[in-house]
Amino acid sequence: MKRKIISCILIIIFIAAVAYVLLSKRGVDDTDVLIQSSQRDSNKYTATVIDLFDTKTDIIGYTDSEEQFNKDADQVVSDLQYYNRIYDIYNDYDGINNVKTINDNAGDKPVTVDKELIDMIKFGKEMYYETDGRINIAMGAVLSIWHEYREAGLDNPAKAKLPTKEELQEANQHTNIEDIIIDEENCTVFLKDGKMSLDVGGIAKGYAVQKAVDKAKKHGISNILLNVGGNISCIGARADGTNFMVAIQNPDLESDELYADSFGIEDGTCVVSSGDYQRFYEVDGKRYCHIINPDTLFPSEEFAQISIVTKDSAFADAYSTALFNMTLEEGKEFISNHDGVEAMWVKPDGTKVYSDGFDNLVDTDN
Repeated sequence: MKRKIISCILIIIFIAAVAYVLLSKRGVDDTDVLIQSSQRDSNKYTATVIDLFDTKTDIIGYTDSEEQFNKDADQVVSDLQYYNRIYDIYNDYDGINNVKTINDNAGDKPVTVDKELIDMIKFGKEMYYETDGRINIAMGAVLSIWHEYREAGLDNPAKAKLPTKEELQEANQHTNIEDIIIDEENCTVFLKDGKMSLDVGGIAKGYAVQKAVDKAKKHGISNILLNVGGNISCIGARADGTNFMVAIQNPDLESDELYADSFGIEDGTCVVSSGDYQRFYEVDGKRYCHIINPDTLFPSEEFAQISIVTKDSAFADAYSTALFNMTLEEGKEFISNHDGVEAMWVKPDGTKVYSDGFDNLVDTDN
């Protein structure tokens, strides 16, 4: 059976018998996804935004008019802009207390935030326990060290180096998830440890996509596909009623085969991947990616890519990162214990492994 499956994104739109390709670079932590549509699609409109979550956002919709599509797209983008600001760990915004504000006040005082931010942090804590600590939003102290070394290495490859185990282990003393104190009654978040910081990169984008999709449904928006830096989610189908088609790029960028796999996704399905080949740097010829294993405090190396298919983008985002930090056996067991969640693992040598119910969750014949 043909399986053709997320931070460069390829969008190929087949019109008549002629195809064209748009290629852009993604900037966060997932892999590349191809979105396919065909000449059968009528009243199809597209919109692209480049300033959300430090990546490219593509919206494809099927409506009766361009005016209606623009209204729908504006609604989705407005919601994503809101989440982008409150989940931001790097930038301040006038009148907004966000994750950066919480980090800036660590060990000092609680910060009053929107309930939407509290809900996301609660979700992050839930994912920590559900994945046995394989994803930890309290790991900012460690991740910031890797970020600094990676940026320095990219700026000056000849002098690229690794963090010392000692500095990583010291930072790891400030990653206790229980030091995140949430006061739901007063809508405040407080980090008890003054050297602690939150990094929500492993869940924020997927969580925001799901929230935006949920709001779009409430506004009556349908027949739309949303791709935020490789976090894919759809409402409805294409104009002719067929499923949206997506394809996951081959993590081996030197391969002649562009795609690791492709399939159709039905209404409400989400696809999220994590990979080692977009955000990385090299030291002495060895690649070190941005996904850090909480056990070793070093980048995970067992997989080149993991893709999750399920019905909730927030869970898909969290699970794809968590599985990257598990062995294949651990990941298979994890997936088998979660109904409606399937996975594809790609090993560094290109070998692909699928969870048992993968074909049942996707349309491989579209």
